[in-house]
Amino acid sequence: MVKYIYQYRNWTDFIWDEKEVHLLLGKVRYLQGMIFGRINALGFSLRNETLLNTLTLDVLGSSEIEGEILDHEQVRSSIARRLGLEYAGMVHSDRYVEGVVEMMLDATRNFNKPLDEERLFSWHAALFPTGRSGLHKIDVGSYRTGEMQVVSGAMGKEKIHYQAPPPREVRYEMDRFLDWFNTDNRIDLIIKSAIAHFRFIIIHPFDDGNGRIARAISDLLLARSEQSSHRFYSLSDQILRERKAYYETLQKTQYKDRDITEWILWFMNCLYRALENTESTIKRVVHKADFWDRHKDTELNSRQRLMINKLLDGFSGKLKTSKWARITRCSQDTALRDIKDLIGKGILRQDSSGGRSTSYVLNERQR
Repeated sequence: MVKYIYQYRNWTDFIWDEKEVHLLLGKVRYLQGMIFGRINALGFSLRNETLLNTLTLDVLGSSEIEGEILDHEQVRSSIARRLGLEYAGMVHSDRYVEGVVEMMLDATRNFNKPLDEERLFSWHAALFPTGRSGLHKIDVGSYRTGEMQVVSGAMGKEKIHYQAPPPREVRYEMDRFLDWFNTDNRIDLIIKSAIAHFRFIIIHPFDDGNGRIARAISDLLLARSEQSSHRFYSLSDQILRERKAYYETLQKTQYKDRDITEWILWFMNCLYRALENTESTIKRVVHKADFWDRHKDTELNSRQRLMINKLLDGFSGKLKTSKWARITRCSQDTALRDIKDLIGKGILRQDSSGGRSTSYVLNERQR
């Protein structure tokens, strides 16, 4: 019979290959320092723009890993409001988006606060403001009281990927987890972030939302390791890019007898790649600032400024007259006039890739 890691005696006395882990840790720490040096060289407004972009990616990524697709503009607007930032085109955010943002920001902005049961319960309640996960009513703001299995496949042909500890053991395991989290200072915080993530996922203490809370816990410890609430890289966005390997590594490690080397190495390599990808975020922010510096005297209306910012931020899909009209809440005739004006000013051009209807992109010279 296959045993899960929590079924072994003293299962939380984890072991790992110290040499391999600490060699990789040195590389992560070095890149971390380089990225923070780049960030500190940016001006105040560029740092805020980078922070806003990164946090937006983090919230969107953590939800999409679980199959929840959030509205980009609602997430960005919610984060901006909470950070006291203003930008053109901010929109209203629904209760669910506000709850997810509230949880993620509490984890990173209050990284030095202890993690206790009440805080975890408040995060869980923020994730499920209606008390439901989809159509199903769940226990919100409390540990689960039922069995928990991770399954896939059609009804009658289900495949069990994981069977969590029975509900009677959850509080005991969580009490031990929180005690370890708040008192064990012997481990490097990056390694501890990897362990905390794995240990929380194994316990699976809630009816739903365990993955998102595990990633928030990891972000909290990473912020604590840097002694900074400013997030300039997104681990969740990187995990989303590597979602298949994420689940495969968790699944393989859940059967090991306390040896979590494979998981720690995967987590830290993923973190390394997240730090590497911060370079592209910084470049995009700098390009955006350069664009507006070049066009500080260009006469543009509010609709044009809104849509140019969306394009500079990485607009999803093709920009057509109908989409411009819908987003800026104007007529299609007005949208076409706005677009033609920007073409005349060399800011937009017609997309040469063709298609059934005309679409527009930023002129290469303006990127």
